[in-house]
Amino acid sequence: MAVNLSIPDEADRRERLSQWVDRHSGRIMVLPAVLILLAFAIFPLVASAYLSLSRFKLAGGSFTLTFIGFYNYLRLFLGAQQYHFLGTLKAFGPLEWLLFAALLALLALWLVRFARQGFTLFGFLGRLITASLIAGIVYVVLATTVAGGIPGTLLNTLLYVVVGVAVQFLIGLSLALLCAQPIRARGWFRVIFFIPVMVTPVGVAYIFRMLADMQKGPFAPLSQLFGVSQWSWATEAWSARLMVLVGDTWQWTPFMFIVLLAAIENQPRDQLEAAHLDGAGPWQIFKDITWPAIAPVAATVVLIRLIEAFKIIDMPNVLTAGGPGLATESLTLHSFIAWRTQDFGGSAAVGYLLLFVSTITCVSFFNFVVRPSRRYQG
Repeated sequence: MAVNLSIPDEADRRERLSQWVDRHSGRIMVLPAVLILLAFAIFPLVASAYLSLSRFKLAGGSFTLTFIGFYNYLRLFLGAQQYHFLGTLKAFGPLEWLLFAALLALLALWLVRFARQGFTLFGFLGRLITASLIAGIVYVVLATTVAGGIPGTLLNTLLYVVVGVAVQFLIGLSLALLCAQPIRARGWFRVIFFIPVMVTPVGVAYIFRMLADMQKGPFAPLSQLFGVSQWSWATEAWSARLMVLVGDTWQWTPFMFIVLLAAIENQPRDQLEAAHLDGAGPWQIFKDITWPAIAPVAATVVLIRLIEAFKIIDMPNVLTAGGPGLATESLTLHSFIAWRTQDFGGSAAVGYLLLFVSTITCVSFFNFVVRPSRRYQG
C-alpha cells in the first residue's frame, strides 16, 4: 500500500495555526502587558543594582560612574554611614550578652527541630536566612536601645512596621467586631471609620502636624490648661516616633477594619446560631468560630500592610523631617535624602538593603503565618 508523505497544504497550516492561537489566546492577549511590566520592573532593578556598586560624580556638565564594588554597603555597616543606618552601637554588658545568647539558643533549637522533623534543603536555607536576619536585628536592638546607644533608620523602620501594623490590626479587628454587631447607626460608623484611608499620606501628615502644634494648634488651650504648652514633642526622640506611629495608625487602621469586617460578616451563620443556642459566650465564639474563619484573611491583610509599611516616608518627612536628629527617619526617607544630595550610589544601596529586609520579612511571614492559617482553615 502506498503511503502519502506529501507536505500539508497551505490550508492545513492555517487551520493548525488558528487552532493553536485559539488554545493560547489568553496567554497571547496578556503577553504584551507582561513584557511591558517586566521591562519597567527589571530595568530599574538592574540599573539601581549597578548604581549601588558605583560612585556617581558630576563633571563638566556630564557625569561619571565609577565601579567601587561593595564600598557603599560597607559604609552603611562598618563605615561613616553606620550611625545613619544601624545607629550608634554600644558595647554589650552582662544583660545584653545573656539576652543575645538566649535568642541564639532558641534559634538553634528551632533549626534543629526542623532538621529532625522534615528536612528539606530549601526549607532549611530559608529558615537559616530568617534566623540570621532575626539575630542581626536583635543584636542591633540590644547594642542601641538596651545598651544605651542610638537607633538608626533600620530600627526606626522596623518599629513602624512591627509596632504600627500590630496596633493597626488590633484596633481594626476591634472596630470590625463592634460594627458586625446589631448596633444603632453601624452603617454610619462604617463610613466614618473608612474616611482616613481615602486621605493622601501627605495630607494626613500635615493634619497631624497642625493638630500636634502645642502653641497654635486646636489642642493648644488644652495643653495650656495642663501646663504643658512649653513642652515640644518634636524635640524628644520617642515622643516624635510615637506621633509618627499615631498618624500612620490613624490612616491605615481603616484598611484593616474594612477587610476584617467583610471577613467577619462572611463567616458561617449556622455555626454562630448553634453556638448561641448551646450557650457559648462571646470569647468562646470568637476563639472557636470567628477566628478560625477569618484567620486566612487576617494573615493576608497583615502581609499586604507589612509590604506597604516598609515604604513609609510621607509621615516622618512632613511631620518631623526625620528628626530630632535621625530619631524618626525611615529607610525610604534615608534613601531619598541620599538621593537628594546626589549620593545616588548610597541611595541605591539603602534601597537594596530595604528590599532585602522587607523581602525576607514578608516571605517569612507568608511561610510561617499565612500558609499555616490557610491549612488551619482547611
